[in-house]
Amino acid sequence: MAAPYRVAVIIGSLRSNGFSLRLGQALAKLAPATLKPEIVTLHDLSFYNQDLEASAPADWIAFRDKIKASDAVLFVTPEYNRSIPGVLKNAIDVGSRPYGKSAFDGKPAGVVSNSPGAIGAFGANHHLRQCLTFLNMPVLQQPEAYIGGIGDAFNEAGDLVKEPLRDFLQTYIDAFAAWVAQQHK
Repeated sequence: MAAPYRVAVIIGSLRSNGFSLRLGQALAKLAPATLKPEIVTLHDLSFYNQDLEASAPADWIAFRDKIKASDAVLFVTPEYNRSIPGVLKNAIDVGSRPYGKSAFDGKPAGVVSNSPGAIGAFGANHHLRQCLTFLNMPVLQQPEAYIGGIGDAFNEAGDLVKEPLRDFLQTYIDAFAAWVAQQHK
C-alpha cells in the first residue's frame, strides 16, 4: 500500500469548537504529505443497540464505511471522569460490530488526549488504549501525547498559538506517519 495513507481523525468530543476538534485540526494541518487526514466527528452517530444490527441504521453504516476506507485511525479525545467520553465509546462500539466484522481490525492507531488540567487526560488515554488492544489495533507507543494546559493553546480563530505545543505536535504527527508506513509494509 502506497502513501498517502488515509487517516480517520476521530474527535472524541461533541463540542462545536472544543479543544479536541481544534487539536485534531492542528494535527491535520501539520501532517506530512504521506498522510491524508480526514476529521471524523461523532455528532450524528446514534447509540449502539444490538437489537438494530439486523437492519443497521444508515449513520452506523456510514461511520463503519469511513473507518473501513481509512488506512489508520488517530483518536483525539478529552477526559471525562478519568475515562473517555461516552460518545467516543459509543463510536468504538458501533465501529467494532457486528462481532467478527470490526471496521477497526488491524488498523494502526494513535491516541492524543487533552485537558485544561495538568495531567493531559492520562486516564482517558490509557482507557482508550485498553479498548484498542482488544480491537486488534497496533497503537503508536512513543511519543505519548498527553496534552495538558490546552485552555490557552488556541486563539479565538482556532489557530494554534503555543509554539512549544506546535513543535511537539509536529514531532508526534511525524512519528505517527512513520508508524503508519511501518505497519503497512
